[in-house]
Amino acid sequence: MPTITVNAEPKTLPDPVTVADLLEHLGKDPKKLAVEVNRTVVPRAEHPRCRLADGDAVEIVTLVGGGSGQTGHGDKGTGRQGDEGGTLSPCLPVPLSPCPDSRLKVGPFTFTSRLFTGTGKYATHELMRQSMEASGCDVTTVAVRRERLFDKDGKSLLDFLDLKKLTILPNTAGCFSAEDAVRHARLARELLLNLENPGANWVKLECLADKKTLLPDPVDTLKATEQLVKEGFTVLVYTSDDPVQAKRLKEAGAASVMPAGSPIGSGQGILNPNNIRICLEYLKDGDPDYPVIVDAGVGTASDVSVAMELGCDGVLLNTAIASAKDPVRMAWAMRYATDAGRLAYLAGRIPKKLYANASSPTEGLIAGAGAK
Repeated sequence: MPTITVNAEPKTLPDPVTVADLLEHLGKDPKKLAVEVNRTVVPRAEHPRCRLADGDAVEIVTLVGGGSGQTGHGDKGTGRQGDEGGTLSPCLPVPLSPCPDSRLKVGPFTFTSRLFTGTGKYATHELMRQSMEASGCDVTTVAVRRERLFDKDGKSLLDFLDLKKLTILPNTAGCFSAEDAVRHARLARELLLNLENPGANWVKLECLADKKTLLPDPVDTLKATEQLVKEGFTVLVYTSDDPVQAKRLKEAGAASVMPAGSPIGSGQGILNPNNIRICLEYLKDGDPDYPVIVDAGVGTASDVSVAMELGCDGVLLNTAIASAKDPVRMAWAMRYATDAGRLAYLAGRIPKKLYANASSPTEGLIAGAGAK
């Protein structure tokens, strides 16, 4: 009887046993999982033929809440869910688009909404679902984590995501090396292939330098980008607001470079708009449709508008909605702010002037004591 480890826990199983046998024994749905044996992803079609031997290390992973920050709290939490009485905010009417705008294109994907959201940090999965609906997003990010093999609730994040409407963007949150980031991306691809979601072949790459700042490691981020592009991924890469690094990542094949407005989850907004402007200049030089998406640091709706008014093509956020006092209302605010900022950019702001410039006509002014 072979002894294997399943998610770092030793298990003794009858011989022979396959991956399919193991999942059946654990009562798990293979459509909602990805399996890795000795650090190699085993496609679902191979589960019945992949035999497990003594000493094998098996990882069974699923999707959990994740975005620009840490993963979520499951279905329990202390965050407020709307007004003080606990009633969620009513949805506001959806306005008609004031003028046509081109859709956002990222690699092979095309989206109506330019707001990407995350799934982490919500007090409940239901609150996440309602906030996501209010935001109007087409894309939401998820993280890859070990499956809880003995979940008493039986609830899954996947039960609260409309997989027919949403394109799932798996991220490599929590990875601190290129090797780990690539490994997570491969597992995420297997998961989303099983779910038949169009997000299977893209990834939001995060390769972090340390746990305190959650700033990206420039060397490993570039290394992971190059490897994932070779493996056919559409890579959206989280980076600092360094224009030189942004240019290198695009040259490495990134489908979208995503500079941080400020540190992940900090709520400080766009700290260095000049660097974002230079990133935009470098990345769009000769390629005006190249998508640049601000990722991380957004705190409120005005931060989103600032990013869009600079000329960014979209904003990805999580904490600003999930940790707001009223997440659903904040989701609506972010939705409107994205549209307002985009329209303001397209419209073109007036130049700033030192002195006043009257907007009312001076002709026909009733004579009187004039100002000097």
